[in-house]
Amino acid sequence: MRQVKIITADEAAKLIKNGDTFTTSGFVASCIPEALNKAVEKRFLETGEPNNITYVYAGSQGNRDGRGAEHYAHKGLIKRFIAGHWATIPAIGKMAMNNEMEAYNVSQGSLCHLFRDIAAHKPGTFTKVGLGTFIDPRNGGGKINDITTEDIVELVTIKGQEYLFYPSFPINVAFIRGTYADESGNITFEKEVAPLEATSVAQATKNSGGIVVVQVEKVVKAGTLDPRLVKVPGIYVDYVVVADPEDHEQSLGCGYDPSLSGEKRAAESVAAEILPLDAKKIIGRRGALELEKDVAVNLGVGAPEYVASVACEEGIGDYMTLTVEGGPVGGIPQGGPRFGASMNADALLDQAYQFDFYDGGGLDLAYLGLAECDEKGNINVSRFGPKIAGCGGFINITQNTPKVFFCGTFTAGGLKVKVEDGKVVIAQEGKQKKFIKQVGQVTFNGDIANQNGQEIMYITERCVFLLKEDGLHLSEIAPGIDLQTQILDMMEFEPKIDRVNGEIKLMDARIFSDELMGLKG
Repeated sequence: MRQVKIITADEAAKLIKNGDTFTTSGFVASCIPEALNKAVEKRFLETGEPNNITYVYAGSQGNRDGRGAEHYAHKGLIKRFIAGHWATIPAIGKMAMNNEMEAYNVSQGSLCHLFRDIAAHKPGTFTKVGLGTFIDPRNGGGKINDITTEDIVELVTIKGQEYLFYPSFPINVAFIRGTYADESGNITFEKEVAPLEATSVAQATKNSGGIVVVQVEKVVKAGTLDPRLVKVPGIYVDYVVVADPEDHEQSLGCGYDPSLSGEKRAAESVAAEILPLDAKKIIGRRGALELEKDVAVNLGVGAPEYVASVACEEGIGDYMTLTVEGGPVGGIPQGGPRFGASMNADALLDQAYQFDFYDGGGLDLAYLGLAECDEKGNINVSRFGPKIAGCGGFINITQNTPKVFFCGTFTAGGLKVKVEDGKVVIAQEGKQKKFIKQVGQVTFNGDIANQNGQEIMYITERCVFLLKEDGLHLSEIAPGIDLQTQILDMMEFEPKIDRVNGEIKLMDARIFSDELMGLKG
């Protein structure tokens, strides 16, 4: 019988050599191999090794508090960093801005698929995701700073069509995380919020001739694990590390919740919370008007989340099946450090399979954030000057979903909105304009959307825009809003204005009443 080697976290940290290509598992604050991360940081601070590593992972791994990937935020430790999302690792973002390492932000879904292609010894990943965005080599190739010069994404033409190509590379060491290991090294994921890309990463590393280390809660007797729950078989695993409980939280700073891993089902709420009628609820209500029965949906954080809240309030929460990039299908997506998990999910897919569905246009609707928008309908949610948020799965979702709704307030920075007598009142205008002449970075390309025949809507608390071939069209205005002073004067460009019999269509009056809108019928 195969016997896996059980080592300490400190011993595992010594397996990374100077100059290695290295990866870790995790999604925001969940599924983090924290004991292993801490040990690498400790070794580097004490010895200066490992150094000059290439660190790559698909999603986001951190909680903005020094944990997760931020353990690697030391000059000299990382030579090159590649990730899909950066918002939860500001310490690494600061290193990139200070030119202390080479840095890239590319599509989360493409990185998930690249791990699979590395495992299969394919030349790399071919995808249309990212064409026309900042990932396109013609627009920077995902490079973050001045010292980053090598192209890790190439533009290629296959049978007359353009694709982005991510060349494969070997992975020397992977630190991943599961729940239990048996004595043969088989790994189960019972208490994890999703299996993420763990199987693909383990295969990619093993088939690169690399070393796979798995952090677990406990080692059990060989043959006692349910094989249906084993996501990483022992033949992929070189070493197992048993972590202390404080380094093996389901999500950083959060207690174990079995309803997030599917071990138990949480009680359904008796009644939905009635939210106050503020700017985000107005946006959520207008978005909910677009819901149809039996649709698969992805919701972004912030204003888009109010679409689900309004749907539950209206009694039509079952109209949609919510999905999350990390793999959950169905249930109630979580926020904060638990973003990426869903309560009472119907299924917990591998992350790469979720992106297969997204990339193939499987979603019916997507409601995502609106940070900056320009006259071509381009959206930026990924970078704002020195602040690197990252694109995550945003490009995969917005470029391939037939109907996309960008949801956000019209201005930012101190905006205060109230509703009086069915009319919107801007009590205090926001300091920052969000509809600007040209976005700082193109995370969503309006021209590509038009070429793809997508339906794109931009929903704010005071008006609605539609994307058409000739750019942004103002299609609806909220009652009480002055077109000139509260819309046109607050934009850096003038949109096309759609009028019927000389008038702009008013947003549905039901949105601006304290009563339910009656969406259930």
